[in-house]
Amino acid sequence: MMQLAFTEPAGKLSPKDFASSQEVKWCRGCGDYSILKQVQTIFPDLGVAKEDFVFISGIGCSSRFTYYMDSYGLHGIHGRALSIASGVKMANPELSVWVISGDGDSLSIGGNHFIHTIRKNFDINMLMFNNQIYSLTKGQYSPTSEKGKVTKTTPFGSVEEPFDPVALALGAQARFVARTIDSDPKHMRDVLLRAHGFRGTSFVEIYQNCPIFNDGAFELFSDKHAKKEQIILLEHGKPLVFGDAQQMGIYFQNGRPRIAPLGDPQFSEDDLWIHDETDRVKAVILGMFSRMVQDGRPFPRPFGIIFAQEGETYEAMLYAQIEAVRSRKAKMDLDQILSGTKTWNIQ
Repeated sequence: MMQLAFTEPAGKLSPKDFASSQEVKWCRGCGDYSILKQVQTIFPDLGVAKEDFVFISGIGCSSRFTYYMDSYGLHGIHGRALSIASGVKMANPELSVWVISGDGDSLSIGGNHFIHTIRKNFDINMLMFNNQIYSLTKGQYSPTSEKGKVTKTTPFGSVEEPFDPVALALGAQARFVARTIDSDPKHMRDVLLRAHGFRGTSFVEIYQNCPIFNDGAFELFSDKHAKKEQIILLEHGKPLVFGDAQQMGIYFQNGRPRIAPLGDPQFSEDDLWIHDETDRVKAVILGMFSRMVQDGRPFPRPFGIIFAQEGETYEAMLYAQIEAVRSRKAKMDLDQILSGTKTWNIQ
């Protein structure tokens, strides 16, 4: 569905100006409500004209998001949101393009589009709602469901290893990778603001609870007591510390991360891992934390800006190439460009 019109407010914008007239139809307690709220909250202060926002979505519960934003938008087909968004950005690079997708939509049928959009570095914002399940189609396992997950399509437990979206994005040469969670609205707003300000593809994984088909999937990271031992809140230039009293640290010694209490005599203060969001090597290691274990203890999960390093965007390079060719060869016939010089006619 293409949205072709919206209400233009007078004066300063407010969050209500970005709320459409559509009734929001998600299940009670769904994490999508929180994400929608935070997006609508930050948009009035982004300095972007309302008519310059575009939302593109695929298929899934998350993809209803487009209907609930009073902006231009398009609800696409399964897995193809990024292809549509890429075309929109190339056609009009001045637009602020936001892609809303779920873990199934992004990483299953849309998997190739996910890695190649990231690789090309379009200046778009990708919000991936990860609830580790297919919710719209009633609870089948998804590419991010944990191994052994019992669902309607895996009644005896899944036998495969899941994707880690952060690690996958970094492997595809992403230039901006972040993680946040629906239960921490302030943190989410901060991450979304950084994503918007980034020039290039910004990928944000949002842990989102599905209370119907996968309730409590991220309870370790949302429970106010458990999360202190399970989460590292990343801050550029600050050490990686966690724990109920911030008493535990991540040390980087001999090329490997290690967990130890602060002040542990086995490590020097120089070994304490200082987060540098421009260091791709350490970002890749952070992306692997979800699978790392030390002495039977899982590594804490990093939340925040994992990696951010701007580079040339695809659309900027494309337009520069077009201008360069025009300046050398003036006006060219499209048929001549497509056929080239090594073609012939068969009589």
